[in-house]
Amino acid sequence: MSLAAVRSLRERRVPATEEELADFECDVLAEFVLARHAAGLVDSSIRGDLSHLAQVRDWFGRPLWELEPRDADRYFGSVLREVSGSTRAGRAQALVTYFEYLVLRHGVELHELTGRLVECPVDEMNRPRMAVAAKVRIPPTPAEIEQLFTGWREELASCRKFAPRARNYAVARLLADVGLRINEARMLDVADVRWELGRFGKLDVRHGKGARRSGPRQRLVPLINGADEVLAWFVEDIWGRFDCDYSLPGAPLFPSERRGEGGPGTRLTADTVRTALQGAVVRHLPGWAGRLTPHVLRHFCASQLYDGGVDIIAIQELLGHSWISTTMRYVHARSTRVEDAVASGHKRAAQRWEGLVR
Repeated sequence: MSLAAVRSLRERRVPATEEELADFECDVLAEFVLARHAAGLVDSSIRGDLSHLAQVRDWFGRPLWELEPRDADRYFGSVLREVSGSTRAGRAQALVTYFEYLVLRHGVELHELTGRLVECPVDEMNRPRMAVAAKVRIPPTPAEIEQLFTGWREELASCRKFAPRARNYAVARLLADVGLRINEARMLDVADVRWELGRFGKLDVRHGKGARRSGPRQRLVPLINGADEVLAWFVEDIWGRFDCDYSLPGAPLFPSERRGEGGPGTRLTADTVRTALQGAVVRHLPGWAGRLTPHVLRHFCASQLYDGGVDIIAIQELLGHSWISTTMRYVHARSTRVEDAVASGHKRAAQRWEGLVR
């Protein structure tokens, strides 16, 4: 039995022409986009990665597979020295993902064409660290939120564009009542309201935010805190005023007032909700002007549930968090655990002194 001759992978092959490499680079990038779509990532995440890769490619001036650790040192240490930590971390992660793809799918082919062994230029020595602390968002009190929505509801009776105003009100109430993210609410379809599930009905949230760029995560959200009544009012009395066809797949639960062309209807935009909430806050809760955002309403929902005795695991499930540590940042604002522990300690100390001081 004889040994077969094995050619070393490090043996250099006949290099490809510049035109062949340019075509190959375009094909590889197109296949990368398709692979990320297949993994379930949303379009915005894929566009973000492509934007990061394009900016590194423009700076480098050559195909990205030629990047080496010393090039990454120079790029992150000099070019991106003054940018935010989140931008640096996002760009580094985009490079890591792209090079994982190159090694898995095209490592051998690239060696055939260029003679290079592809290695990721971002390693443990030069990987940017993101040390940006999460902001503490302290939501308004229940009385302030009630003041906001009471004033907003009363103005609906005399407003000029009733249907869009009522829709914006219903969306904001949904954010405050069940803690949806703004994009989760606007991406709901009429068919996602499942009245037959649970005690109050549930929302089939199909476009939940994914953890670590994993793509949409689906969950069922119960219509608690009166959200079922608000949603029933909107669907029965308001939704039909928009130019939508509920019989078609994909009919949006919260449509835009702009007319659709032959489809189920156009969808409400996130900027519309933000602008509507900002205007309502200025009119009915001016002390919170510029501070009460859709995401603060999500914090309000979590805080109210926690103050009402709801288990933290249940709140985590409602909000769609992957980590309970994230949920804890939503509910600690009005927690009195530290104060209660100190008061309890003082009480125990006083009881110990009672038998000594007479």
